[in-house]
Amino acid sequence: MPVITLPDGSKREYPQALTVAEVAASIGAGLAKAALAGRVDGTLVDTSFLIERDMQLAIVTDKDADGLDIIRHSTSHLMAYAVKELFPEAQVTIGPVIDNGFYYDFACKRPFTPEDLETIEKRMAELAKKDVPVSREVWSRDKAVEFFKSIGEHYKAELIAAIPQGEDVSLYREGDFIDLCRGPHVPSTGKLKVFKLMKVAGAYWRGDQKNEQLQRIYGTAWAKKDELDAYLHMLEEAEKRDHRKLGRQLDLFHLQEEAPGMVFWHPHGWTVWQEVEQYMRRVYRDNGYQEVRCPQILDRSLWERSGHWEHFKHNMFTTESESRDYAVKPMNCPGHVQIFNTDVRSYRELPLRYGEFGSCHRNEPSGALHGVMRVRAFTQDDGHIFCTEDQIQSEVTAFNDLLREVYADFGFNEVAVKLALRPEGRVGEDHLWDKAESSLRAALTASGLTWDELPGEGAFYGPKIEFHIKDAIGRSWQCGTVQVDFSMPGRLGAEYVGEDNSRHTPVMLHRAILGSLERFIGILVENHAGAFPLWLAPVQVVVMNISEAQTDYAENVAKMLREAGLRVESDLRGEKINYKIREHSLLKRPYIVVVGDKEKAAGLVALRARGNQDLGQMSPQALIERLLHEKCIRSVAA
Repeated sequence: MPVITLPDGSKREYPQALTVAEVAASIGAGLAKAALAGRVDGTLVDTSFLIERDMQLAIVTDKDADGLDIIRHSTSHLMAYAVKELFPEAQVTIGPVIDNGFYYDFACKRPFTPEDLETIEKRMAELAKKDVPVSREVWSRDKAVEFFKSIGEHYKAELIAAIPQGEDVSLYREGDFIDLCRGPHVPSTGKLKVFKLMKVAGAYWRGDQKNEQLQRIYGTAWAKKDELDAYLHMLEEAEKRDHRKLGRQLDLFHLQEEAPGMVFWHPHGWTVWQEVEQYMRRVYRDNGYQEVRCPQILDRSLWERSGHWEHFKHNMFTTESESRDYAVKPMNCPGHVQIFNTDVRSYRELPLRYGEFGSCHRNEPSGALHGVMRVRAFTQDDGHIFCTEDQIQSEVTAFNDLLREVYADFGFNEVAVKLALRPEGRVGEDHLWDKAESSLRAALTASGLTWDELPGEGAFYGPKIEFHIKDAIGRSWQCGTVQVDFSMPGRLGAEYVGEDNSRHTPVMLHRAILGSLERFIGILVENHAGAFPLWLAPVQVVVMNISEAQTDYAENVAKMLREAGLRVESDLRGEKINYKIREHSLLKRPYIVVVGDKEKAAGLVALRARGNQDLGQMSPQALIERLLHEKCIRSVAA
């Protein structure tokens, strides 16, 4: 007689074993219809799962995050089902859930076309309408290998053959289609109603360029149609805001094949960069950081002692000179420890905070490069805090508060927090990881923050808090981090003299607010769709004349604005005024100043704001006061 405890703490007793679906039905017809899966004692299971003993149970519906993942995973199988019906010669390989959707890789000699995607999507809808039951089966590994070989699914057979001998595997069947999967899945295809296939791309079997190339079909799936519509609208907006397109249009930067993953900053782009960097430099100064600068290339032996050579070498650029091996730095932390080690440090000096706009290089795969968002050469607003164990919580709490202030100045007020915990490949003893993780949890609690935990996603030298900002169209970007490191200072010989006059190893906090400046500027471009707030705009105001008769007056107004500290362009070409206004409007200039005979005679200017707003006439001095006031307001609305 199993007793089932529900999420609200209530208990239900049943006379015999029953399935998750039957429990849902006993609670109510509405829940039975909505049930997609169950969570039994914390583990996701199918609605067909048989409950034979006392357990805790939550019914998973499309209102739950887990429910949406199950919909997407089940839709990837539905897509594979449709592909196999339409293209029997195609072999299925791997089809996981990803952010906002799913993909499935196929081995098929015939290239899939956009028209094929429409046909596949139509067949998926037909199969969903049939409400085909989805059932789980458990087979022995060897039986599964032989079965998939017999039906020509050699990739699937290879995957299963990698499972240890003697283990069983789970498969899911819907109609004539059967696939290897851990599950769970929706109980029938009728639960899958809102989906769209997005594109076809190339992929390598098991992600290895040495293996065969496959065709990857991407799709998205949602619980409700309005959610799909909102997502597609967001993608349209994202396309308009693509920083690569706007970077060319606004003459900010470019990339080229001769320097893959490395950015050429143009004057306007470098102006934005400098505004960001100088802002962060003031943040350093006002919060007790001493700015430092370290070499770009360091001897291999240092990277071996720090642990990078063992755990990060595949991402490092290396070089050799006079029979010595060197690495171009992928991170700044070992260099900062060298500065710390140049003197005998006292506990009275701690916490000691170093900051560096450190130029780093990482050998990212060429296929992963993406504009200025994913590059090989980048600059971090990097900082390292050397402190005692007792100072960890206060330092991390202060950093949390500072980080949110900085994000608000850039117009980002929604910040999600995640705690990435110890990875499998790591340095340091487990008891040190226990202390590091506990200290970060305590700091988050002290800051009044809520967070999600990410098992296995910490850095190899310590756990980290990740800060994810939300942009104007709802996308999330991971930028800031703070990491507690008990290992690297000791590996590199860092010590301080404690109050007891003995030597101690400091704790090292690795922290960044913006992360990569290149990436953060890319985020800013897309967040603002290139229409920067006044303080960030590379050109803050354009002064233009209507005819040659106002040239001298326009030049004088521009000079006054420049002397007041504003970034000004003059457009004194003999073009029609409407043409000049339109051209600079497309360049998203915040303000346009127009002077004609009336303005010249009265000593005034006519002011237009971005968005075709006519703000009327005013004196140059009133204009200067207005713009200088707005320049001091750092917000998304500015």
